[in-house]
Amino acid sequence: MGRSLEGMPVLVTGGGSGIGEAVVHRLVKAGAKVTLAGRRADRVEAVARQAGSGACGVVADVTVAADRERMVARAVEHGGGLEAVVHAAGNMYRGALEDLDEQALHDVFASNTIGPMMLTALALPHLRERSGAVVFFGSVHTQRAFPGASPYAATKGALETLTGVLAAELGPQGVRVGCVRPGGVLTEINQRAGLMDDATAAERMRSLGPAHALGRAGTAAEVAEAVGYLITAEWATGGVLTIDGGLGLGVTNA
Repeated sequence: MGRSLEGMPVLVTGGGSGIGEAVVHRLVKAGAKVTLAGRRADRVEAVARQAGSGACGVVADVTVAADRERMVARAVEHGGGLEAVVHAAGNMYRGALEDLDEQALHDVFASNTIGPMMLTALALPHLRERSGAVVFFGSVHTQRAFPGASPYAATKGALETLTGVLAAELGPQGVRVGCVRPGGVLTEINQRAGLMDDATAAERMRSLGPAHALGRAGTAAEVAEAVGYLITAEWATGGVLTIDGGLGLGVTNA
């Protein structure tokens, strides 16, 4: 039987928008004490306010060492400890191979892969105390090849592989590690990457419906359900849980 979210202290990075925001709302509604981190003060403050008294925010960047320390300290202060870390922060960088900028590649790996690794290490002493959990986010990009998405796909492929390695490494210490692999979900990161306004982004998601076995794109709230499962399931570790409506299957519903 899994553990309860009631009173569970959780740190969610990237909690100011998209899937991270949905995770914050779902966990707080279930009674968790959630600290959400993000780079934009207005968004962090707004989500924390909307989520209610179970949430608190910290303006911090996962790529900055001092900010990672503040994230963990604030989460421990707010929750009286730290039982789960959900790595929802990330950036997207696209481009044809011959057009890629080396610094931009370093930057996307820093935000999507290196930062989460370092934050997990920093949180580990607290996670050990509570036999806690870590959740990463992969992507359907690791299952279907989308031309021009090599930088983003590479960072997410690294996280999916990292999930198994860290599960094996941290399991003897009582810490579980899981990964959620979302499919087509309308989030700000996708909208920014495509330079789309709200209407264009919504239409693009709608047009992707036939590429999903279930005939539609998903929502951030549906992905957040999987996060709640992974941080409470006491015998689940090392796996990548696909929540993509069947997008990764490669079907087409005409």
